[in-house]
Amino acid sequence: MTQQIVRVNSLAEVSDRQPTYLALGSFDGVHLGHQAVLQQMIDQAQTAGVRSAVLTFFPHPKRVLSGDHGRYYINTLEDRVALLAGLGVDLVITHLFDERVRTTRAADFVDQLVSFLDIRQIWGGDFAFGYRREGDVAFLQREGAKRGFDVRTVESLLTFEGSLVSSSRVRQGINVGDFYDVNGCLGRRHALSGVVFKGDQRGRTIGFPTANLAVWEELLLPANGVYAATAWLGERRYVAATNVGVRPTVNGRERTVEAYLIDFDEEIYGQTMRLEFEWRIRPEQRFSGLDALRAQIEQDVDEVKRGLL
Repeated sequence: MTQQIVRVNSLAEVSDRQPTYLALGSFDGVHLGHQAVLQQMIDQAQTAGVRSAVLTFFPHPKRVLSGDHGRYYINTLEDRVALLAGLGVDLVITHLFDERVRTTRAADFVDQLVSFLDIRQIWGGDFAFGYRREGDVAFLQREGAKRGFDVRTVESLLTFEGSLVSSSRVRQGINVGDFYDVNGCLGRRHALSGVVFKGDQRGRTIGFPTANLAVWEELLLPANGVYAATAWLGERRYVAATNVGVRPTVNGRERTVEAYLIDFDEEIYGQTMRLEFEWRIRPEQRFSGLDALRAQIEQDVDEVKRGLL
């Protein structure tokens, strides 16, 4: 069961100052490497009888500095918070990263940490925060010696299939549709969530009505193709043949995510659906017509049934 945690949107919103171990980082994906480091901090905080906390900036600082607003994130912010809660952390601070924060001097930011949190330990990897990234490890160690907190620099060396687990590796795996690697690095199935909306209903004309998913525009989408997936509507589980792409056979132009739920016939417009990706069946392709498309979808559905039912 997911732990009930305290979540705030800035340091100033933390209502109770108490001894705290804090992890700093983006934690996009909350992959196995993140989990290993955070679990160490949480365990030590529990042993010491202090609060465990995570401060994650949103939007990602790289996004703000580059001005890019395309698809980048592995998780929505809400999913990231839920995953952190599942690890057992007590407090999550989803701190807004904007121009004011970008130009905040590192010493001033440390003042805020000490003032609002009573920091006893700061955990993370290659620290570099504050104006012109002046808040590096050496800076924090000097500040800690003066202010009474320790700095724990922990770089995860966790590997999957012999290579280091990282957010960039997960993004690359999603980009090519390699969910064996993605799910192995995450320690769970990668998922997309969104509200089901009414599409052009072409699937109904060939016997495979699909649920179109409205996915956050900055969330990374898998490579175009057909996937075996598990679909969740609340607590109800279904298996689905899921297409990501532009539907070239019917001259589609925009990338969509649509799922054919097997053995399902309900009206679900406006409901939230969660798709967990299992494996890629094939790349997206153009067929000679709807009959050829229908025949291929039948094969795709059969593969999903064999693997998931």
